[in-house]
Amino acid sequence: MSELFVEPENATLLTPDERRGLIPSHIAYRHELNAAEQSNILLGQSWALGRKRDVLTETFLKELHRQMLGDVWRWAGSYRKAERNIGIAFWEIPVAIRELLADARTWIEYESYAADEIAVRCHHRLVYIHPFPNGNGRHARLIADLLIMQMGGARFSWGRESLRDAGETRRKYIAALQAADKHEVGALVEFARR
Repeated sequence: MSELFVEPENATLLTPDERRGLIPSHIAYRHELNAAEQSNILLGQSWALGRKRDVLTETFLKELHRQMLGDVWRWAGSYRKAERNIGIAFWEIPVAIRELLADARTWIEYESYAADEIAVRCHHRLVYIHPFPNGNGRHARLIADLLIMQMGGARFSWGRESLRDAGETRRKYIAALQAADKHEVGALVEFARR
């Protein structure tokens, strides 16, 4: 396997078909792919922050992913069509997304949790579902940021460091996600504001 597609620890591997979806033909090394994705993600973030939006729609979720990664990957904004070592079965994704969006709207309407917890629970469920071939964590963190801002709060810091590379901050983030898998979201809410 080329160094280009070697992922950091706990990252999702792309299928051969998904790898063929790489758009820039000049990319040969992992650092070039990371730079292209980061540049595209910043454009997607600017797009999302520059408009009034309803974060809790399936159309917005898909379009945000496309805006974040569409210059790098042909499949950006489309749900994955293959199984992963994490996430739900790919054929369950559309229903799970609709259920998440309905739950989040209900949490907001009935003030079931504090605003930070609502946004972080939404983030966790998106990561758990793992709807896209790649970029799920980055997408879910931006969705949580946009949701908390839509509810009148400030953006999260998410540990104040890049979560892309293996390191202590990423390990803490993964541990907090794993605790949330067991319905203990406190560590993830704390990490989001760290």
